[in-house]
Amino acid sequence: MIKAVFFDVGGTILDESREFAAWADWLGVPRHTFSAVFGAVIARGLDYQETFRAFRPDFDLAAELDRRATAGQPETFGEEDLYPDARGCLTALRDQGLLVGLAGNQPAHAESILGALDLAVDVVGTSHGWGVAKPAPAFFERVVREGGGDAASILYVGDRPDNDARPALAAGMKACLIRRSPWGHILDIPAVSEQCLFRIDSLDELPSLVREHNAAGR
Repeated sequence: MIKAVFFDVGGTILDESREFAAWADWLGVPRHTFSAVFGAVIARGLDYQETFRAFRPDFDLAAELDRRATAGQPETFGEEDLYPDARGCLTALRDQGLLVGLAGNQPAHAESILGALDLAVDVVGTSHGWGVAKPAPAFFERVVREGGGDAASILYVGDRPDNDARPALAAGMKACLIRRSPWGHILDIPAVSEQCLFRIDSLDELPSLVREHNAAGR
């Protein structure tokens, strides 16, 4: 049975479209061009930061984040950036008596913002706070600990087969892939997706799938 459900953040519960647009503006690049290059980078299986380096070869993410903050244009997100189906899904799963958590690659400021959103979650974990980033095994080992210690009873939900589903499965967890975000639409790894317990197009689908799965296991 599934006793805990953990969600990736960016691209899963959080729509990063506004932030991608802000980066395009910051770099002085047309948004359409930025998006096209971003998609090409994903399709080639490269680190997403190669998108920035395509326009500025010496791009340093930490330095640029500092510059944006100093200029009064910090990287941030809020209620308006949540996918419309996120809050209801989290609440519905928690109402089933499940432990619900967030665990994603996010910077330091994300923890306080996620906390302020007052989502129906029991755990908020970030790569900055945990000191390890996906897809490192240690990140998913931490998810298992936070989820009660039994990997087989934990479902990890994410948009990326490489950073989310594959390492979650390797850690002994169940996995769910959601087809959203640039990665979810472009990056296809059949050998991974075929192992996932669920593949969905909307978080609205998940609570009933989990309920049915648990009911069948009783």
